[in-house]
Amino acid sequence: MTTVDRAKAEATLHAERARLVHQLGELGADESGELTGEVDFGDAFADAGSATAERTETLGIVDALKRQVDDIDAALARIEDGTYGVCSMCGDDIGAARLEFRPMSLLCVDCKRPMP
Repeated sequence: MTTVDRAKAEATLHAERARLVHQLGELGADESGELTGEVDFGDAFADAGSATAERTETLGIVDALKRQVDDIDAALARIEDGTYGVCSMCGDDIGAARLEFRPMSLLCVDCKRPMP
């Protein structure tokens, strides 16, 4: 069984979560991923097209950030319930090196590999 420093992982996860929530705020979204401001389309049709394209891109980035926050919240819940570091597919240890690299990992390296 691999020994994982859960306190260090928890601190890393909380710091990463704070960074992601800050990025969401910079994009005009709250912690839940909801946009908090209105998009100004301007007066001209061409400006509205550009604004729509930019809003679509922003929504994609917000969605990706929100998924990362959700992954971190799930990892923090696994720390709390004692299942952190256990592969959700096979039940083996995920491994300290993998968790250090990606602390929100759900799967061990073998289960994460694509099937041939």
